[in-house]
Amino acid sequence: MTQSNDSYRGLGWAHGALTVQRLGAMMAPVTFVLKNGRQVSPMHIAPWGEENRQDLPGIVRKLRGDWPCVPFGYSVVLDDATPEWKPFIGTAPPGEEIHGYSSNYEWDWIEAPEGSLALGIDYPAGDSVRRVERIVTPDPEGPAVDLTFRIFIREACRLPIGLHPVFRLPAHAEAGRLEPAPFDHGRTYAGTTEPAAPFFAKDARFEDLSAVPLRDGTTFDATRMPFARDAEELVQLNGIDGSCALANPEEGYRVRLSWQKEHFPSLLLWISNRGRKFDPWHGRHVALGIEPLCSPYGLSPAAALADNPMARSGVPTARSFEAGEVFTTRYRIEAEAL
Repeated sequence: MTQSNDSYRGLGWAHGALTVQRLGAMMAPVTFVLKNGRQVSPMHIAPWGEENRQDLPGIVRKLRGDWPCVPFGYSVVLDDATPEWKPFIGTAPPGEEIHGYSSNYEWDWIEAPEGSLALGIDYPAGDSVRRVERIVTPDPEGPAVDLTFRIFIREACRLPIGLHPVFRLPAHAEAGRLEPAPFDHGRTYAGTTEPAAPFFAKDARFEDLSAVPLRDGTTFDATRMPFARDAEELVQLNGIDGSCALANPEEGYRVRLSWQKEHFPSLLLWISNRGRKFDPWHGRHVALGIEPLCSPYGLSPAAALADNPMARSGVPTARSFEAGEVFTTRYRIEAEAL
């Protein structure tokens, strides 16, 4: 069954229901019916999502769920960037959009296979990207959604790209458990993500997410979420094996994201834990972004294309595309009972 209006369309199937909005092609809410009959809704919706905040950037206005980003990243003010990273921090060029054009504007509904929703959006003339499209397909056999994303390339280019699923966290501190696939190494952010809530050491390498270096010289178990203290952090897991799960014992489920690791060799964890105090966040935002990417922390596209420290270490931070290429990647979000 499909329900629709101009701004939203929904799908229902034997194992759940979902909604996709035109703005950013963001998918949420998603309700899965597990094999034991329990209904769970793992995707996040920002607390201001229904406030009709037309003053906010498109990507923030109705922030929710899952969407793709081309290019992934944007320019940030990072006054305390480590010396190694400081040359790659700069002001935003004119017209830069947070996580790319498609994250900030309304897509068009296009013809979709039976049982699916599909959207597309044309990029501005002169952009190296001509168009992007997205297909959302519930799995008729279970509580899962398969997603296809296509990039139509106009001119040969290199771009940072990424996916941006954002998940709900349990109500109580440390009640959730993050379960990443094996990865080569992790790196904390190159500076302070949010001055109001500094926590992790800057640009520190680690091998275990349960022992992330802190600024006081100790380590912290970042697999237990949400944190008991206010924090706003980014952590990148490089060389990860293409999947990550979030267990929510309070609600009796595990949600798993899987993707093509050859397209997205790293995973960015956006840990938004009441750390942002300014409008519209106001210290009320608690969510976890589990974001497959080819990018350095989601810094600007210019930083991703440069000979940055992460790229020099052998971690890809941008992908090469040929003129006329149609790049296709597939990923999956699924849930199971605990």
